Amino acid sequence: MKNKENTLLATPYLIWMCGFIVIPLALVIYYAFTTKSGAFTLENVGQILLWENYKPLVLALLLSFASTVLCFVFAFPLALILRNKKIGKGSFVAFIFILPMWMNSLLRILAWQTLLERKGVLNEFLLFFHLPRQNLINTPYAIILGMVYDFLPFMILPIYNTLSKIDDNTIDAAYDLGASFFTTLWKVILPLSVPGIVSGVTMVFVPALTTFAISNILGGGKIYLIGNVIEQEFTTNSNWNVGSGLSMILMLFIILSMAVLSRYDNGEGAMF
Repeated sequence: MKNKENTLLATPYLIWMCGFIVIPLALVIYYAFTTKSGAFTLENVGQILLWENYKPLVLALLLSFASTVLCFVFAFPLALILRNKKIGKGSFVAFIFILPMWMNSLLRILAWQTLLERKGVLNEFLLFFHLPRQNLINTPYAIILGMVYDFLPFMILPIYNTLSKIDDNTIDAAYDLGASFFTTLWKVILPLSVPGIVSGVTMVFVPALTTFAISNILGGGKIYLIGNVIEQEFTTNSNWNVGSGLSMILMLFIILSMAVLSRYDNGEGAMF
């Protein structure tokens, strides 16, 4: 009887999974390995070997890796400070970090475009102090900045959640045994925070690798990532077959990265 009740409760989720995960994924796989006439082919997947597709993939991997590293560099010390200050999840400070996640992502990136453009707020500020203008917009640095700003909360919250679960007595014991702050950080705090780090890395690296809106806005259409190439194949070129083939390659990188990271995740890095 209990199994029937569980099955009944799970039915809406199974329907949702079939409608929004299984069926779309099956369509992508079908288009990836067929021509427009429906014949089987590997040419769509092989399009990644072309330089105009291979280069955006490599660039996307580099920029997403750089943004993930920067997010971790900023997030870990901040999460450690929040933990040491005993700031709870319901505090105003925690609310400030969650607030950007409630705003439309495109609005936030458009705001950075206004700040970074040639005659934007940042350059006008520099000009006021008789400093040279900086050409930041339409560069890889602007894209990395947009990625870090957009995805930083997704790195902070899992790490903070894991750090807040570390018992104070464990840290105090390390100090009592003569360990310095940096030794305690390296030997105790960092290993215990690995689940949160893995969760944060996953939630930053994957969307950074697949993004196309950030590079469109802050790259000015001059810097193409693999997400931009796939988006153009579906929208501009109306070539769903090549777009699906390139998407399969991108999914392969995502699956591999998640498979590696999942070995270090025990589920304790959940955001909430």
